[in-house]
Amino acid sequence: MIEPVSIRLEASSYCQLRCPACPTTDGLIDGAIGKGFLKAADFTTFLERNPSLQRIELSNYGEIFLSPQLLDILKIAHERKVALAALNGVNLNNVTDEVLEGLVKYRLREMTCSIDGASAETYRVYRVRGNFDRVIANIARINQWKEEYRSPYPQLRWQFVVFPHNEHELPKARAMANDLGMLFYAKLSWTETGAFADPELVRRETGVVSRAEYEERFGQDYAQAICHQLWDRPQVNFDGKMLGCCRNFWGDFGSNAFTEGLAASVNSEKMNYARKMLRGDAASRADIPCTTCEIYQGMQRRGKWLERPEDKKA
Repeated sequence: MIEPVSIRLEASSYCQLRCPACPTTDGLIDGAIGKGFLKAADFTTFLERNPSLQRIELSNYGEIFLSPQLLDILKIAHERKVALAALNGVNLNNVTDEVLEGLVKYRLREMTCSIDGASAETYRVYRVRGNFDRVIANIARINQWKEEYRSPYPQLRWQFVVFPHNEHELPKARAMANDLGMLFYAKLSWTETGAFADPELVRRETGVVSRAEYEERFGQDYAQAICHQLWDRPQVNFDGKMLGCCRNFWGDFGSNAFTEGLAASVNSEKMNYARKMLRGDAASRADIPCTTCEIYQGMQRRGKWLERPEDKKA
């Protein structure tokens, strides 16, 4: 019986950018996830029914700052002493100053800003429709509010997805992040990007130059850690549908955390079966979304399954 104290709850599945490799851009999320926002009233009821929750991640396939009720959600969580984060990522292009203040006032714990470049010209190649200068200005404004409130929150992280067109700006971006008081994190794209001009620079920043190299070195998918979310931080859609993990946009698990309860949804027959699949204890099943996932398919191909901390203790 899993009783989560930390979950993922999509605040918005809408996004105004058109990043080429994102399933949101192609409309691939529309079937299972749909378009919508987390409602403050649903959030209030959800927290009342699940008092053991301590931490909630709000970001996933959409941009949280498009949510018209985000400020209310931040306040509700703060009043109930539930820590919120947006570590999966925000683009921070369109946001009011009132909401920027609210991030600090209501102590959003951590936030990842997706900034794949250190100049407007490079940034907009992937973050289509994005405005680099506006993003940097919004970060500077958050820092001003942090000074005014004398608060360390939100802790900010600059996420840089590395492509051949932006690899040359990695050092500059890291320096800019440092000047803005941000942690810096470089990562590989979900899709193949072609050869890098300076593979050693990319390897120093990300550890590897391709997902294939990562699999060869470590015997698992570059993003395999996501699978642990079915145990540790299950993904709930803005309307309560149980999605299991942040990667899943193929189909839900047939239960709703808002109407049926979080515990019932996390411990449903399909969720329990999916966990067995990921550990290699059950065959794939067509009605389990994991069956469609390239991470799970890689496990099948390698015959090497997910290991949990409790397995190592046994």
